[in-house]
Formats: sequence, structure tokens, C-alpha cells
Amino acid sequence: MSENVLVIKHVSKQFGEFQALADISMTVKAGDIYGLIGENGAGKTTLMRLITGLSHLTAGKITLLGESVGHYRHALRRTGAIIENPVAFPNLTVNQNLKLCAIQHGLAEPQLIPEALEFVNLTAKQATRASQLSLGQRQRLGLALAILPRPDFLILDEPINGLDPNGIIEFRQLIKRLNEERHTTILMASHILSELYQVANRFGIIRHGQLIKELTKAELDVVNQSGLEITVDQVTLAGQVLDREAIGEFAILDDHHLIIHHTALSAAVINRTLVENRVAVSAVVQRESSLEQYYTRLIAEEDQADVESD
Repeated sequence: MSENVLVIKHVSKQFGEFQALADISMTVKAGDIYGLIGENGAGKTTLMRLITGLSHLTAGKITLLGESVGHYRHALRRTGAIIENPVAFPNLTVNQNLKLCAIQHGLAEPQLIPEALEFVNLTAKQATRASQLSLGQRQRLGLALAILPRPDFLILDEPINGLDPNGIIEFRQLIKRLNEERHTTILMASHILSELYQVANRFGIIRHGQLIKELTKAELDVVNQSGLEITVDQVTLAGQVLDREAIGEFAILDDHHLIIHHTALSAAVINRTLVENRVAVSAVVQRESSLEQYYTRLIAEEDQADVESD
């Protein structure tokens, strides 16, 4: 498999006058679990439909497993997907659904169905109609259908929506196993950011049809550390003051932000120390470390930028 499983370049999608996606570029590398983040209507599902050829590009280029969208020959055979809702026939049994899927994919290997059933822990339910399964079991059946051909790439659109805590944990474990044991590259969208953080190694954030941020989990952990975040006019001078006064362990985040991880001093004392040393402080806030916190803060900054540009 090539290093880049999915390459999206300057992709746009328009529905009449509505711009669903605008100039999106991103790459999913082999071995990634790429977490796609965004509110309802941001464009996540639209992007996934474009990747799988279920919808047509307005502009740009998508390359999946070395083949261009619109000219796929083998790429879709090597791709599994659950987009919007798992597709299973309610009046067929679990086993019958998998047999039909095997026929549709031209799969003759007899071991694939029992292998998929065992992987998603549905062997005991193979004679049960899909309509009689619990929500969690239906989601696992959807995953079994998606992984039946042993795809190199898997696309999952909100796969844990509506699941209870046990169902979420089960699905998380399945995702990790697919990636670690079968080396499946995964693109996954989810509103449950705490779960996405636990499985993904890269993240892309979509807002109003635009990809506003792409970062690795390691990069997220650096910029999203917990501690006392201080916004200043001169971050270099602020760092010198904190170092000289032995305020505590700190890190500079960007030109105007730094974060203090460990200190015995109060926020008020730190603020006063900086001001007395000619550092203008505009904000001092306690920041917690989570993907939700980072996403909320980023969206708030984007919203504020929109207001200021109007």
C-alpha cells in the first residue's frame, strides 16, 4: 500500500447556491486513524460521500488508494464504509446479510463470513434477523459488512451514535483492533470527541465546509496542555520574567500565549508579577486538557474572527 491512502486537493462541493465544501485539502496516510470533527452540517458526511463516489465533485481532486475519483477500478473494492446508517436488510438474518454482501463483492473465500462474525462478536447472533438486533448489535453488523472484504481503508460516519456506554467501549476496541491487527487505515467522524481522542492519531476539524485545522495527536497534546494559560502582548518578555522569578514550569504556545503547568502561586500573584515587569496581560484562565476543550476554543476563536471581519 502506498504511504498516502487518501489525498484530497482543493475539493469543493456545491448544491445549487449552497456551498457544502470549500477548497478542502487533506491527506490520510497508511496506518492512520484520522478523526474528522465538526458540528452537524459542517460537511463531514458530504466529504465521505465524495470519497466513495456517492456524490460528484464540483471542483478539486480526490485520489483513493492511487486511483482518482470517477475513475476507480480497484479502490472501492479495497474500501469499506458505514456512511450515515449501516446498510443491512432487516428481514434477513445476520448470516444472510453477510452472504449477500459476499455475493455483491464477488467474494468466494468461505472463511470470510465466520471470520467477520467472530471479529465483531456476532457469531451467536448469526441466525437472528437484523430487525431483532439491539442498536449496538446492528452497528456491529454494519461493521462486519464493511470489513467482510478485508479492506485496506475503512470510512466510518458517526459509528457510535446512540450507543450506550458498553456499546461505545466495544466499538472503540474493535476500531483499535482493526488498525493494530489488520493494519486497516480508518477515516472516522464522531461527535463524541472523548472517544475519538482515544483512538485517532490525527485530526481534521471542519467548520462551515472548510478544513480549519489539521494536527496530530502529539501536536494536540502540546498545544492543549492543562494549566494556567496567559495571554500577553510580549510572550518572549513574559517567558523571561517567569523564568527569572522562578514562577514554575511553563511553555510558550504562540506569539501571545503561554501556559504554566506547575506553580504554587495564585493567578493573581502571577498576573501582578508580569504587569510589574511591563508585560501587558489580557487574560489568565485555567485550561483543562481535552479534545473537546481544544475544539470549543478553536471554534470560538473562528466565530470571533468572523464577527470582527464583518
